[in-house]
Order: sequence, then structure tokens, then C-alpha cells
Amino acid sequence: QVQLVVSGGGLVQPGGSLRLSCAASGSIFRIIAMGWYRQSPGKQREFVASISGGGSTNYADSVKGRFTISRDGAKNTVYLQMNSLKPEDTAVYYCNAPLYDSWGQGTQVAVSS
Repeated sequence: QVQLVVSGGGLVQPGGSLRLSCAASGSIFRIIAMGWYRQSPGKQREFVASISGGGSTNYADSVKGRFTISRDGAKNTVYLQMNSLKPEDTAVYYCNAPLYDSWGQGTQVAVSS
């Protein structure tokens, strides 16, 4: 069973930054693709960013140039660096590992003055 543990959410003012972390644990023996999604109240969950096992990245148009997805030396720990945050970035952010159909618990990001 693969589990994802997410941390790093919080309250930040517009223009500020946050870094989300997603640590995958369990029966994982390779570098896996992982991604970030977010969901605001009353809205559909939307794709934010992803990184493949080979390191290629993809971003939603709404976050390009502001958010960066990456992974560290611990091969299945993935980060989402969020800069120049806007109020419309307010959402619950989820990490996923599609190979294992696994989702993190979600963490609240609130961007407000």
C-alpha cells in the first residue's frame, strides 16, 4: 500500500511564497510520476503540475512561471514551490501518484490580504 503525506500548506499574503511537500512511502521501488492538483470550494479538482519518472514537467497555464514542481534525492519526495501567489490560488492542494492510484490527504493553501 502506497501512502502520500503532504505538508507545507498555510496562509500567505498575495505575492508571497509557499512550498508544498509530498512524500510517498510504501512498496515503491522506482522513481514514479507524481503530480499536484487543487480544488476550491464549489469547483472541480484541477490539474496544477506534474513530474514524470524521467523528470519532465508539466504545468497548468494558470501557474506557469510561478510554480515549480521538483523532486529531491529521496526519489519519491516531490515539492511544489509556489511563488507570486494570487488569491485565486486559494484551494486545497492534493498530491497524487497515478501509478498506485494514491492521493495525499490534501493541504489548505489560502492566499489573502
